[in-house]
Amino acid sequence: MEYKKKDVGAYRLHLVKTNRFKTITFQIVFRRPIVKEEITIRNVLTQMLTQSCAKYQSKRELAIYSQELYGAYVESSNYRLGNYLNTNFFLTILNEKYTEEGMLEKSISFLHDILFSPHVEGEEFNEESFDYVIHNTKSSIESMKENTSKYSIIRLLEVLEENSPLSYRSYGYLEDLENITRHSLYEHYLEMIKNDMVDILVIGDIDFEEMTHLMKQYFDFATLKQTRRPALIECNKCRRTPKMVTETEDLNQSKLAIGCRLVKLQEYERNYPLTLFNIIFGGSSDSKLFQEVREKNSLAYTVRSVPNKLDSLLLITAGIDAKMSSKAIEIIKKQLKEMQKGHFSEEDIKKAKEYFETVVDEAMDAPGSVLESYYTMELLGTDDLETKKAKMWNVTKEEIVKVAKHVKIDTIYLLEGEEQ
Repeated sequence: MEYKKKDVGAYRLHLVKTNRFKTITFQIVFRRPIVKEEITIRNVLTQMLTQSCAKYQSKRELAIYSQELYGAYVESSNYRLGNYLNTNFFLTILNEKYTEEGMLEKSISFLHDILFSPHVEGEEFNEESFDYVIHNTKSSIESMKENTSKYSIIRLLEVLEENSPLSYRSYGYLEDLENITRHSLYEHYLEMIKNDMVDILVIGDIDFEEMTHLMKQYFDFATLKQTRRPALIECNKCRRTPKMVTETEDLNQSKLAIGCRLVKLQEYERNYPLTLFNIIFGGSSDSKLFQEVREKNSLAYTVRSVPNKLDSLLLITAGIDAKMSSKAIEIIKKQLKEMQKGHFSEEDIKKAKEYFETVVDEAMDAPGSVLESYYTMELLGTDDLETKKAKMWNVTKEEIVKVAKHVKIDTIYLLEGEEQ
């Protein structure tokens, strides 16, 4: 893979040339410091822009033209990344080599229409599309509890640290949804285009000069923006005694979620030893948590740990019988202490490094994962995937143990179901 980054006026253009894929994938990233009250309206806006546009005024018309572009696929996402709210728009197309001449520019023009020519009437979004998206968003918020695994994590983060970005619900809030009008949504759209920081990433078997020319032609943001705050949410302290919160629902299975603070980790520790710690501790089917909690003691249907590096958190989740919660928590605490004492083998470390290498190799076979890697490099200054693979093999047991000692259980949340 060959990578080039260019400053193109008000945004950064990241180009990745590779012959691994028959497709070309475009990613437009809008980023701004997160504000709780803006999450819901941004969720609505993200859907609106891929629902219709001035030229293709319904989802059906968009789909029909996408087929004319040999199945061009557009999708969007909206999520928090540390202290920032990220809004992504993706376009995936077949390389022009496998279709016909002119398809590349037509596809880029299509993405331009979606982002810069929304379906508005005067200074308001189209009523029919707006009502449809509002209804969908409301249904999504109201059905949030149905996914009990995700809901338990949402509640964990809310009780772990209220009124911080950690606690913000990515689904949005009904009270904010009620205040959104077609006009206020259009104003938010204009504000996003004008003020959000922008990165554009492209991956495929591309010509650097041709792609740079086309992107400059179709994506002309007028305002230069500067980063105003770091993405990382630092953690310098933790509760001396973990906070325990239990809530009851009519469920067949209880959901356990544990929030561990990553206290005062250095950048290298966060990117390398922490990764291996997590794989050994709870991030794979060979992990200590999986073997001890699920296999040996049959206390959980599922159990795993995931580091949220930008939040300075490690999250442990498990689906358990209600009557087994105390025992499961006890074993999880014990396994963390075992890691902190260095009670794991060099063979465990070797397997973790091999597992990581496999995950990276799989990521390099997915255009979206490669683009995410390069965007993370831009945002956080991390290494590329090949460098990560090489550096990970040099991580020592002492470094993993050191990181383990910085993992502190802060909050335990139990969404308790009925005992079976």
